[in-house]
Amino acid sequence: MSLSTPESRRRMESLDREALAEHQLQRLNDLLTRVLPDNQFYSDKLASAPQRLEHLDQLQDLPITTKEELIPEEAAQFLPTNLTWPLEAYTRYHQTSGTRGRPLSVCDTPEDWAWWVDSWQYVLDAAEITEADRALLAFSFGPFIGFWSANDALVKRGVLTVPGGGMSTLARLDLLQRTEATALFCTPTYALRLVEVAEQHQVNLQHFAVRKIVVAGEPGGSVPATRERIESAWNARVTDHSGASEIGPWGYGNQDGDGLHVLESEFIAEFLSVETGQPADEDQLSHLLLTSLGRAGMPVVRYRTGDLVRPAWSTDGPNRFVLLRGGVLGRADDMMVIRGVNVFPSSIEQILRSFPEVVEFRLTARKRGAMDELIVEVEDRLRQPERIAKELELRLGLRVEVRLAEAASLPRFEAKGARFVDRRM
Repeated sequence: MSLSTPESRRRMESLDREALAEHQLQRLNDLLTRVLPDNQFYSDKLASAPQRLEHLDQLQDLPITTKEELIPEEAAQFLPTNLTWPLEAYTRYHQTSGTRGRPLSVCDTPEDWAWWVDSWQYVLDAAEITEADRALLAFSFGPFIGFWSANDALVKRGVLTVPGGGMSTLARLDLLQRTEATALFCTPTYALRLVEVAEQHQVNLQHFAVRKIVVAGEPGGSVPATRERIESAWNARVTDHSGASEIGPWGYGNQDGDGLHVLESEFIAEFLSVETGQPADEDQLSHLLLTSLGRAGMPVVRYRTGDLVRPAWSTDGPNRFVLLRGGVLGRADDMMVIRGVNVFPSSIEQILRSFPEVVEFRLTARKRGAMDELIVEVEDRLRQPERIAKELELRLGLRVEVRLAEAASLPRFEAKGARFVDRRM
C-alpha cells in the first residue's frame, strides 16, 4: 500500500492488529529475501534462522541487534557493518553525534531515502502541515541526520521550506519573522532557547505567524510541562517526533499530545519488560526494539534502541498504531535508582518545567557508595530552590539536593540539550 496519499496513510493507521501483523510479516519477508543474499552482517547473524517466517511471532526467536555491532571494530573504518551493497549504491551519508561513544556512520540508497521521506509524511499529517504552510528548520544541516529527511518531506508536500542552519538565534528569529513562517522544526530545547533570546531582545513571539511546531531529538515534546511551556510562549501547537539515524523516523505524536505512535506500517515494534526481559504487557516499563521494514540498504532487525517506554494497544479509534504513553520516557543508560526508586531525567524535567521562573537546569548523577545520588542545579528567577526541592520530594517521594545556579551560568544548546551529566562510572 502506497504511503503517498493521506487516504492510504489513514487506512494503514486504522488496520486491526491481525491485518497489521499480516502486512508487517509480508514486508519483513520481502526485506529478508532481498537483503540476505548480499548483506554479510545479517546473512551471518541469521544463518540459523528460517529464510522466511510463517508468522510474526517467530521474530522473537531471531537475535537482537545492538548499536555496538554496527560500528566497525577498526577506528579507521567508517562504514557501518550492516550495509547491504557496495558504497557506490548509496547517495546519502550521515552520522550519529557520538555522545555515547564513536559516531556511527549511516548510508542510504535513493530508494531508502525515498522511504524516509514517505515515512515523514505521517509526522506532517499529525502536525497538520499543508502546502499553504511555510516551514523553517532550525538545525545545523551538518552530518547529523537531524531534520534532513524532514526538509525533503516538506518539499515533496509542496511546502515553502526555509533552511535555518549556520545562523545565530537572533538571526533565526529575524528570519522567522521576515518569512512569516507558520511552522517551526527544532528540538524542544531550541524552541525554548528561541523564547529566551526573544525575551532578552524584547521580541514578541505572539506577533509571529508560527502556529505549528514539530520537535524531535529529545523527550521534551511528550513531557507535558515542557510541551505546555513551548505552546504557551509561541501560541502554537507542538507535535512530537522520534527517530534515529540507524533506524528511521519511527514515531509521531498523537492529537492529545500525551504520547507517540509507532509507525507500525514501516516498523515492527517489540517491547521487553525491564523487570523480566519477556514480552511486556500493556503499560509495563519496557525496552523498545524496532525492525525497519523499508530500508534495504542498511537494515536493522530487532534493534535494541536503548529507549524505555510504556506501550498501549488501541482496538478502536482512527489510529490503532501502538501508543507509547508519555513518549520515550528515557534512555536505559540514564535511568537512576535512587533509594530504590526508578527516576528518569524526563521525570525531573516535567517537575522543573512546571516552575515558570526556572529558566535552565542541569542534572548530575553520581555514586555515593553503592547508591545513585542526584544533584539538581537551577537558574531560578525567584532564587528559592527550597520550594523546588519540596516539590521534587512531594512528587518523587525522594529528597533531592537542589542548588541555585547564577543567571545565564548553565549551558545553552541549539540542538539536543545535554542537561543530564552522568558521573556514576
